[in-house]
Amino acid sequence: FPQQRLWFLDQLDPGNPAYNIALMVQLQGDLNPAALARSLNEILRRHESLRTTFPIDNGQPVQVIAEALEVPLVQVDLQTHPEIERQAMAQQLAIAQLQQPFDLSEGPLLRATLVHLSATESWLVLAMHHILSDGQSMEVLYQELTAVYPALASGSPSPLAPLPIQYKDFSDWQQQGLQGAVRETQLAYWQQQLAGAPMGLSLPSDRSRPAVLSSQGRHETCRISPELTEQLHTLSRQAGVTLFMTLLAAWQTLLYRYSGQTDICVGTPIAHRQQPELKSLIGFFVNTLVLRTDLSDNPSFQELLQRVRQVALGAYAHQDLPFEQLVQALQPQRHASYTPLFQVMLTLQSDLPRVETANLTWQPQPLHGESAQLDLSLDVTLTATGMEVSLEYSTDLFDAPTITAMLAQLQTLLAGVCHQPDQLLSQLPLLSVSEQQVLQDWAQTQTEFPQVAGIHHLFEAQVEQTPEAIAVVWQGQSLTYAELNQQANQLAHYLCSLGIQLEQRVGLYLERSLNLLIGVLGVLKAGAAYVPLDPLYSRERLAFMLQQSHVSVVVTHGGLSVPPTAEVGVVVVNLSQQREVLQQQPTNNPAKCSTAENLAYVIYTSGSTGQPKGVMVEHRSLINAYFAWEAAYCLRVEVRSYLQMASFSFDVFTGDWVRALCSGGKLVLCPRNVLIDPPQLYNLIQQQQIDCAEFVPAVLRSLMQFLTRNHQHLGSLKLLICGSDTWTWGDYQQLQQLCPATTRLINAFGVTEATIDSSYFEGTIANVSQDQWVPIGHPFANTQLYILDATLQPVPIGVTGELYIGGAGLARGYLERPDLTAERFIPHPFSTEPGARLYKTGDLARWRRDGNVEFLGRADDQVKLHGFRIELGEIEAVLTQHPAVQTAVVVVRSLAGRKQLVAY
Repeated sequence: FPQQRLWFLDQLDPGNPAYNIALMVQLQGDLNPAALARSLNEILRRHESLRTTFPIDNGQPVQVIAEALEVPLVQVDLQTHPEIERQAMAQQLAIAQLQQPFDLSEGPLLRATLVHLSATESWLVLAMHHILSDGQSMEVLYQELTAVYPALASGSPSPLAPLPIQYKDFSDWQQQGLQGAVRETQLAYWQQQLAGAPMGLSLPSDRSRPAVLSSQGRHETCRISPELTEQLHTLSRQAGVTLFMTLLAAWQTLLYRYSGQTDICVGTPIAHRQQPELKSLIGFFVNTLVLRTDLSDNPSFQELLQRVRQVALGAYAHQDLPFEQLVQALQPQRHASYTPLFQVMLTLQSDLPRVETANLTWQPQPLHGESAQLDLSLDVTLTATGMEVSLEYSTDLFDAPTITAMLAQLQTLLAGVCHQPDQLLSQLPLLSVSEQQVLQDWAQTQTEFPQVAGIHHLFEAQVEQTPEAIAVVWQGQSLTYAELNQQANQLAHYLCSLGIQLEQRVGLYLERSLNLLIGVLGVLKAGAAYVPLDPLYSRERLAFMLQQSHVSVVVTHGGLSVPPTAEVGVVVVNLSQQREVLQQQPTNNPAKCSTAENLAYVIYTSGSTGQPKGVMVEHRSLINAYFAWEAAYCLRVEVRSYLQMASFSFDVFTGDWVRALCSGGKLVLCPRNVLIDPPQLYNLIQQQQIDCAEFVPAVLRSLMQFLTRNHQHLGSLKLLICGSDTWTWGDYQQLQQLCPATTRLINAFGVTEATIDSSYFEGTIANVSQDQWVPIGHPFANTQLYILDATLQPVPIGVTGELYIGGAGLARGYLERPDLTAERFIPHPFSTEPGARLYKTGDLARWRRDGNVEFLGRADDQVKLHGFRIELGEIEAVLTQHPAVQTAVVVVRSLAGRKQLVAY
């Protein structure tokens, strides 16, 4: 049965080297190559399996055993090459032998190569197809070779006794023995054990899983010290389990911490040689067991060991059912991108011993090819000095640094379970010391900025420097810095005359115009906090905002009437109708004793319950945001003219005016009809010679399509910001072609609760697909990003977790929602500063190894389908790359009793 499976796999992918195995031995001393060649062929004579081929007869494979077969010992002499190069050359030759395909129908299915490095050192490489042999067979081959060679080299006959049976006898027994009630009992166990098992393990990878997973692979290694190895033996004895069970529990714990899945299937080979007469045969006996463990309810490691023990013993008791028959009976959904039942394996074996024969020392050496059968295969070899660990991985999915880090985390975890076996799985240490240091370094963004009491003071300082410079432009109208400051001061003085106090909330019920900036600055100068009230909002939304914010004054203009839902007693200030009264107010800066801790604005964001949430942001957070932008974007050096496109009711509007008016720039307000009309938008950018603009992806994509069709480009832009967590590389790279090479393209990420922007990305990354999202980058000054698991433990680099934000940008909280504030603004678990907090974003993200953060979607947007965690937003992003698709929505629907993804 095992041979049938390998033959079938070879038909699907002829010559795939993933199913080649090898034995490599370093030979030191006085070697007789001729005797070595005779020894090899003596072993071929003993074992029919090594003389077997598998030609096709009437569409079916048949097993043909050659009466006699001699395999030549190919000799390669490297002694003419520089000594320092020989080992590397020998290693490459060995890998080449391992990677070279075999033809199962022709044979021979074994190759022998002897590489001479010096007069006293040679390497023997025996490569064969897995269909002939397995791990224990390689041990038999090595034992027989070290026994036969000394005899033949000295002129004596082989000392090995004749074999009582051959591999074909085992094949006949297996075909005949596993029938009837025995087979049904075994099958029933596995059907029950694997019922409802997940189709796959959703491990975070460096690349998206391809539609067809190739067999390309590599491996990384590490060594477990003798001390830790002994501790693992001790833990196993005390828990009443084997070392393999302890390693399996640790491996599954690591996979759980990486994937978040608690139902994990791991494959493992089992020798399947219960009969004594099979022990000395060479052949493919090994069977594969599926070890499915339940890690739910966050057990302790000790408890997990007992779960694993029960699973392993049950599997051992039902090991006779061939894996091929199990797959055939279960009929799991097949897919070319992943293997059925499991994608991860664990193997434990002992290393082959060093052997001393007459005048010759035999020392087996590890040899790894450049292929992988699965996503990950963890191979542990017990040695005299501890354990050698090799992690084979698919290079379609993973990069070497990821695997190296995973091995380091496995070592940390193994040490942790030995020291604290009663610790819960979620609390076991995972991060290596070096990885902890890297994450700490990325959180070190502390920067000293000037102390300022209010954001408007930065504007006032700019007025002193450039009073006659244009501050704001709206449809042919403009105000200089001095004019804007004077009118804002007059409004501030008038508000103070109405009795406005510090932190009192003032509603701004304004349409896009110059009055927007007069209103914002006037409210801030009066020591109050502004609350944007968008006239486009529904009556119900405005009613809620007015009622909850307890606005006592509403500033409006023109023919806009205050919403009829405003509370009785609200004072209305109409900038148009009360112009004469305002013009009589003083024009000097009000001497309001506000501090950086005072409230600057309250902006309402959508709530999951349908009711908007009022986010309270203080001056100090906005001041830090400005200085962080100035440092990152070089505002005063590179940018003079800013295009303002965001709605007044979004915090991006605040970011636009702060960047422009606190750095001496010109703020150009974009009319709504222009915003949605790419030709007009392009003309506005050109006419105003815009240096800086922050776009949302939809507007930017429409503009890019217009530019591409009309062979135009954005020649004036020096700084282009896309405020998005789902900007694709396809759009990013296309935009690079539409801008001058000197234009800085920024992907900015932020939330209202952390004052507009928390991180930004600038640059390029190699080997990305067009549908991948551009990273959200690294944090701004005085902002920290943390990616944590459900127990608030930092996740390893590359592993998905929830994004938390800390630092100077955090808002005060939600207005009149102490419950929600406590839920989302949590005590900072890694800070010693009194009162330090983190904001729980609800976003999934992961660290890249270059220090950038990748956004992976909303935690509540993930669905589980056929055992896989799927991010609906990622699929939507791929769909929108099609030129005929502007917007896409993906949902889960149940069709004919099966869950499926449906895209609109």
